[in-house]
Amino acid sequence: MRFLPPETLAKLGRCELSARGVVEGFISGRHKSPFKGFSVEFAEHRQYTPGDDLRNLDWRVLARKDRYFIKQYIDETNMRVTLLLDASGSMAYAGDEAAPRDGRPLSKLAYAQYIAAMLGYLLVNQQDAAGLVTFDTALRTYLPARARASQVRSILETLDQTEPGGETALAKIFHDIAERIPRRGMVVILSDLYDDPAALIQALHHFRYRRHEVLLFHIVAEEELTFPFESYTKFQDLECADNRLPIDPRTIRATYLTRMRAFLDEIEAACGRLKIDYVRMNTRVPYDQALAEYLSLRN
Repeated sequence: MRFLPPETLAKLGRCELSARGVVEGFISGRHKSPFKGFSVEFAEHRQYTPGDDLRNLDWRVLARKDRYFIKQYIDETNMRVTLLLDASGSMAYAGDEAAPRDGRPLSKLAYAQYIAAMLGYLLVNQQDAAGLVTFDTALRTYLPARARASQVRSILETLDQTEPGGETALAKIFHDIAERIPRRGMVVILSDLYDDPAALIQALHHFRYRRHEVLLFHIVAEEELTFPFESYTKFQDLECADNRLPIDPRTIRATYLTRMRAFLDEIEAACGRLKIDYVRMNTRVPYDQALAEYLSLRN
C-alpha cells in the first residue's frame, strides 16, 4: 500500500479518468460504446423490421412521413485501460531536483509507479477495468484488464516487485501489446521514451490503428532537460553498467540541449498528429500534483 499514501488518496480520491473516444467494455458504464443501446444520447434512425419493440418507434417521423423508423441510442459501457510501465535501466535515474518521498528523491521509475498505482485505483473505483504491463527489452509482467476490486491489489503487488532492468526496446514491446489487447480501450504509457523516435512513432501508430485511445506520460528528470552539470564527471549508462565515459559537461551542453529539444519536439508533434494525449511529467513536480492537474484539465 506504500504506493497509495492517504494524503494522495485525499487529494485525488474524487478525480476521474474518462474516455474521449469510443471504447468496448463488458458492463454498463459511463463511456461511449460502438454498440447501439438505450441511453439519453440519440444515435440514429433505422427502418422498422417486424419484431422490433414498438415502444422505440419514432411517432413524429411516422406522423410526418407515414414511415416506420426505430430510434437508436448510444450504448454506454465501461472502459478497459492498460497501463504500460517502462522498467528499463534508464528509469532508475533520480536527480537531485526530483520531488522527495520518505526523505529521498524519487527515481523516474518510482514516480511512474506512484502514478500507475493511483490510476489503477481510480479506474477500478469508477467501475472500469485496469491492467498492467511492465517491460524493458522484453515483456516482464502482463496483467489483463479487470474491473474487480482485487485487481488493485494485484497491480500494487506487481508494482512493488518491479525493479529497473536492462536496455530499452519500446517499439517492439508496443507492437506486441497492441496485438494482445482484445478490444479497443485506453492505453496509458509511462516511460522516458528513450528509443529510436521513428520506430517509437510507428509503434504508437499501431495503437491508434487498433483504435485505442492513447495517453502518454513522458517521465523526465529536471537534469535531463537542463543538463546543469559543471565539473569534469564520469557519466554511467544506466542500461549498460560497464559503459562509463569521462566528460567535461561544459563542452557538450549546447549540443546535448539541442538534441534533447529536437527529440522532445519530434515526439510531441507526432502525438499531435496521431491525436495522442502527450503529457510531459517532470519528476521535480510532486506526482500527485502533476496527476491532479492533468485530470482536472482533461475533464
